[in-house]
Amino acid sequence: MFLIVALHHDWPIHQLDVMNAFLHGKLDQPVYMSQPQGFEDKTFPDHVCLLHKAIYGLKQAPRLWFATLSTYLKNQNFLISSADPSFFHYHKDHLHIYILVYVDDILITGNDSSSITSLILNLQQKFQTRNLGHLSKFLGIEFHRSAAGYHLHQHSYIQDLLHTASMTNCKPLLTPLPSKYPVDQTLQLPFGQPDLFRKLAGSLQYLTSTRPDIAFAVNKLCQHMHNPLLLHFQLLKRVLRYLKGTLHHDLFLPKTDLFLSAYSDSDWAGDQLDRKSTTGYCIFLGSALLSWSVKKQTTVARSSTEAEYRSMAAAAADLIWTRRLCEDFQINLSSTELFCDNISAMSIACNPIFHARTKHIEVDHHFIRDCIQSNQITVRHISTTDQPADIFTKSLSSARLFDLRTKLLVLPTISLREGDMVTASSTKPKSFTQAGAEPVSVQQTCCPPFPAI
Repeated sequence: MFLIVALHHDWPIHQLDVMNAFLHGKLDQPVYMSQPQGFEDKTFPDHVCLLHKAIYGLKQAPRLWFATLSTYLKNQNFLISSADPSFFHYHKDHLHIYILVYVDDILITGNDSSSITSLILNLQQKFQTRNLGHLSKFLGIEFHRSAAGYHLHQHSYIQDLLHTASMTNCKPLLTPLPSKYPVDQTLQLPFGQPDLFRKLAGSLQYLTSTRPDIAFAVNKLCQHMHNPLLLHFQLLKRVLRYLKGTLHHDLFLPKTDLFLSAYSDSDWAGDQLDRKSTTGYCIFLGSALLSWSVKKQTTVARSSTEAEYRSMAAAAADLIWTRRLCEDFQINLSSTELFCDNISAMSIACNPIFHARTKHIEVDHHFIRDCIQSNQITVRHISTTDQPADIFTKSLSSARLFDLRTKLLVLPTISLREGDMVTASSTKPKSFTQAGAEPVSVQQTCCPPFPAI
């Protein structure tokens, strides 16, 4: 959201790095340490050191550093976001400045360059901070700015991952998971290198930050961390072969309008072992993919309607949090649209009457009814064919995967860089038709980037 808002207003994003961040924290309680090896006091060899400030290796160091930084920013009249404590915002008259903090890495954007420059100079004097210029690489993710938007990728991370797995020259595949798993009994034997499996699967988790198209596959693999079989390692290698073929795919964040929409979906009893369903949803800010999730449901759903209803509740919870974050960014939202392809689940969500069909569903899932009644969320129906969240709930054919991957704006680098051929408007359909209504232009409506039927 930080990137999308900056793009919307054409604000530059500055990147800072705090040197020796943990050494700035002041201790609020006595902490003693033994004398460092090689620096013992020969006069008092049995004495210990009383620390006045935090050092690296101290458990309190990260918390104390953040407390020191946040206190300084609050003294500069910045406010801490109620949605995310690592996000700070400043609003006075027509001046807006936003700061995002991850340990010692800081991003700053806003609408007044002179005020931002002054703030950076103050931070450099206070905390010995390096100005890294405009955003280029943050937390291992590379950012490339073009006329159409930001391109996020982890190409070098994928290459390192392939090298670790000794699959640098492997043959690429079109999909991350097969439609049907192999039934060879020899693949049901335990994998001999479980540590290697856990290392690769854990590395894939971070890759889902820019590659939502592998989120479902990674979720499936990580369910077998404790006891991986040969089958699971074969599936992991298939994901790596898919990444080899899509090495130069980026997550594209276009310059777009700031309206919020979400899509929720679920399979039913998709897990062959425990028959639990998988929840999948994605949230868009305008045409840009903002958030996505794949999660196995905690209980067995008695019907596909119940599975879809639980998925809607999970998406609604994330939407409410996102709306709170939008308030900190001064984004005025009316009702947020949540799209679902199950009419029965929509009926249960919109019907406040408690009846036998839903009495076995946990109470916490029914809060979506309050969201609908308070007009925070409006539920809409969408065709299963046009449901982008379908990519988070099941294995797909190559054609279906390509279609949904494009809707999520995970696109080849070549098509993104050559003259910025792909823009926010090019991913939208030309028109859509609502039941009982005439076709209308997308530009005339605040519609999501997919058909609403």
